[in-house]
Formats: sequence, C-alpha cells, structure tokens
Amino acid sequence: MDNREKIFFVLKKYYGFNTLRRGQFEIINSILQQRDTFCLMPTGGGKSICYQIPAIILEGITIVISPLISLMKDQVDNLTSLGIKSTYINSTQNTDTIKEILFDASIGEYKIIYISPERLESKMFRDMIKELKISQIAVDEAHCVSQWGHDFRKSYLSIQGFCKELKARPIISAFTATATEEVRRDSVKLLGLVNPYIYKGNINRENLNLTVLKEIDKLEILKDIIRDNEGESGIVYCAARSEVDNLYYYLKDIGFNVGKYHGGLKDEEKENFQEDFLYERLDVIIATNAFGMGIDKSNIRFIVHFTLPQNIECYYQEIGRGGRDGELCNCYLFYSEDDISRVEYIINKSSTLSRREIELRKLQSMIDYCNIKKCYRNFILKYFENDFQGSYCNNCSNCLNDDELKDFTRESQMILSTVFRTKEQYGISVLIDILKGFKGPKIIKNHLDQITTYGIMKEYGSGLIKDLINSLLNDGYVDLKEGTYSMLKLNARSFRVLKSKEKVVFKILDKEYTILNKELFEELKIWRKERAYKDRIKPYIIFSDTTLIDITNNKPNTLEKLLEIRGVGEKKISAYGEEILKIINMF
Repeated sequence: MDNREKIFFVLKKYYGFNTLRRGQFEIINSILQQRDTFCLMPTGGGKSICYQIPAIILEGITIVISPLISLMKDQVDNLTSLGIKSTYINSTQNTDTIKEILFDASIGEYKIIYISPERLESKMFRDMIKELKISQIAVDEAHCVSQWGHDFRKSYLSIQGFCKELKARPIISAFTATATEEVRRDSVKLLGLVNPYIYKGNINRENLNLTVLKEIDKLEILKDIIRDNEGESGIVYCAARSEVDNLYYYLKDIGFNVGKYHGGLKDEEKENFQEDFLYERLDVIIATNAFGMGIDKSNIRFIVHFTLPQNIECYYQEIGRGGRDGELCNCYLFYSEDDISRVEYIINKSSTLSRREIELRKLQSMIDYCNIKKCYRNFILKYFENDFQGSYCNNCSNCLNDDELKDFTRESQMILSTVFRTKEQYGISVLIDILKGFKGPKIIKNHLDQITTYGIMKEYGSGLIKDLINSLLNDGYVDLKEGTYSMLKLNARSFRVLKSKEKVVFKILDKEYTILNKELFEELKIWRKERAYKDRIKPYIIFSDTTLIDITNNKPNTLEKLLEIRGVGEKKISAYGEEILKIINMF
C-alpha cells in the first residue's frame, strides 16, 4: 500500500472515519515522508490525529512531549479505547515503574508514549529512553519552547539536545494552536527542525461570537448570561484561585448548578468536578486557565472571561474550547480598567525579569483588543498573521453594535439568487434591471421577466442595489467571472448566504437607507437612555441604534413581529417588548 492507502486504512480501522479534516492529510503525509513538520491548527482542529496516525504506521515508537499530566491520561485512555497501544510516563511514577514501561516498549508493547518535557532534564531518564527505537518525536504545545510565546517553559529547550543524543535522528513534528509568526520562527529554530513542512491552518473560528463588555456590574451580567443559557454547558474563567472559590460559592448559594477547578484543589476534587462537567451533571464550571487543556467536550455553548486574560494567545486558546461541534458559542470578555493593575501584579510576581517585558507587551495587545472600535475577529486574526476576508465578521459585538452597520442578508440573497437563476450570464446593470423590474429590450428578449426574482427589489433605489453588489464583490461574497468586468460568479460564500448559513453585514451604503420617522426614533432613544439609567447598564446593551432604526422603519405592532427585528431576542422581548410597542402605538 502507498502512504495514502495506509493513512485511510488506519483512519477507518482505528478511528472509524472515512475522511480527514482540511490539512490533516498533508501533515500526516509529510511525517510519513520522513520530513520534519510544524503545524499551526486551531483548538479543536484535530492536531492529535496528525501524529497518531503516523505513529501507528511507522516502525518503532513515537514519543509525544506534552505539558499536562491530565492531558496525557485522557489521550492514553482514548487511544487505548481505540485499540492503539499507548502509555505515559510522568512524575507520579517511581523509577521501577518507568523501567518496566520502557522494557515493555522495547518488546513492542507500545506504539505511543507520552512524557512531560521535564523528564528530559533527567540524564538518567534520557539514558534509559534513548535505547528505544524512536521513529517520531511529537511536540505538543510547541510554542512553549519560545521565550516570545505566551507560555514559555524552560524544559522545552531540552528537546533539541535529546534528539541529537539518539542513535538515529527521528522525525520531529511540532503542533500548536496559538503562535504568531515570530513565535513560529523561534520554535522551528529552537526545536532544531530541519527544512520542515509548515502547515498554517486558518485559525478563524466563525462560530465563536465575540463580545467585550466594558465597565459593567460583572455579577449581574454573569447571572443573566447563565440564565440565558439555562441547561447549556459553559466555562467561566477567572485569574486567581480565590476568585474562582468566591464566585463558585456565590453562584451555588443562589441556586446555579456550578462546579469549580483550579490548581489548589485536591486531585480527587478536580477529577470529580471535571467528570461532572463532562457528563453534564453540572452546567457551568468556574475555573482558572488550568482547566480545559485536552478537554474534548464538543457542546460548550458559552465561555466567560470574568477577569481580563493576560494575553491574546491564552484568550483565543481558551475560547477555542467552545463550539467544537461547529455550532454557535457565545464568548464574553469582561473588561474593567481595575483588572489591568491586578493582571500586571500577577505578571510582575510570577515572571522573571527577562519575561516581564514580553508579558507586559502581550498584556498591552490584550488591552488594545478590548478598546478597539472595529471588528474584534479581524484584530485577533491580524495578530496571528491570518488573512481575514472583509471588514466585518457579523459575529462580534463591535460589528453587531456598530450604529453604521446593517444586516443586508435578505437583500444579498435576492441578488445572489438572481445571479443563480440567470445562470451567471449577465452583468451588473442587467441584474439591477431584473431586480428593479424594468422591462428593457434585453429583459424582454431573454424572457428575464419570467424569473421568480424579477422586480423583487423594486422598492430599492438602483444606487443602493449597485452599492450592495459592489460590497458583495469587495468582501468576497461573490466573484467576477474571469475575463469579464461585470458578470458575477457564485462562490462557496455565496451558497452559504443563500442557505442562511452566513449573514451579510455592511456599513449603511447611501442615503437611500434612512430613518423613516425621526420623531419615533428619537423617542425610542430617550426611552433607551432612561431605561439604561434605571437598570444601571450601558444603553447599547439594551439595543443598538441599528436595531432602533429597524424598529422605527418597520413599526412592528405585535411581540411576534418585534421578535423578527435583528437584535431583538426572546429575553429582550420579555424585558422591553411591551414598552416598545406602547411607544410605537403613540405614533
């Protein structure tokens, strides 16, 4: 069998899958071709399988260097359940146990052995393990080798030296979910990778809704978030153990089904809380960042950072634990200027002088993220040097609360549907004539007045439709047909919009989209301000201006119709619905 056949044979036999995710085949094939490999793939993207399949196929043993004991155990338990021979070596085992494991490995009992990087600092251990036939060294959380990374661990610097001590140099594969270009280059150098194949996956997780809540009553908003997600799984991250304990007892005392997790708990306590969370005996876990590594729970629906994270790498890794099944996960970050000094204190207390400057620089990037006025997702992806198509993601609070933004999904579907129904054969001016319902010579001659979208946008101005089409082109929702200057061609994003799997949000494009009743709009703004003062929250948390404009222009006269307005959910209906209808009825 060639490599491709071997890969898919192992994939089906052990994992029960017929297909791989994007990038996995290239990574696995690179390792099987005896080439060092560096993989940047988002949390939940399937990194483990990329070194496990080669481990099964290659002769000899794969050593996986992993930073967390709990992660090792979970991985070994999972591999054992799949019928893959594996074990781990960590600080809880004595020398005799380790010798027994290594002897069993030498006679073929194991294909994969997980070890912590600290093991490599022991010459006695290195002398014992280097007698094995090692085919691959897989380095998990590879960014830890770089002092420019967010989680530098000195023990990772022993990896390159260990590889050089072996009788035959193994393939080295390295994996991380969060590394800037600077960290990637540094990691490749410090791990001693030779001419590596580098895979940089798209770390954009479109199903994560990013919200930053500034200078608010944290406890009250947290209670609202948990109530809004009743019965759903969520994680609340805190900076310190004491904060976890205080929040846990507070929420438990008022009746919430919560657990807790931090390094100060006994191993049995941590395991019990973790198991209760995984098996959904409790809904919410309050935790420090020690929780979540290797937790493969697919249906986490909300993640809250109760305290400002120290850096964007940690933040993005932690929210990456949500929505692994591809469904929506709401991610809330509470930002208060009071938190900055607390985080600075933690950095100054726990970091060496050489690390302090790096950590404080990363904290500043985190603060910059919280204070930007533009798209949050765009900021994160640029931080990691990932491409982002378009200016707005329509899935973060800045995009959704931008007063100048409007949801044009329905109008975009009309345009894209017309492109589809005319078989991509006409330019922009003809498409506008069809949508407006004009009966020009070309329309009559080609029977374009017979298609179902003919005249569907007759109430819209031609300029607005043209601007919408140009915006769809600029943001990659549709392409220009090759060799033409105005004929449109549908792409993958076009079909996502048509199937209502992706929304389209643009700046209000021209004066044709106006406030139809300025008196009603001003009355709604006055009501919002008064209600916000009464509830002690920011006005935009109640409704954005965009939502108020849509309410003004549509004048819903029932709660059901009000619920159809973008930005109006069931909770807001129950809180404000009757008051809104009362104001509308006055006009």
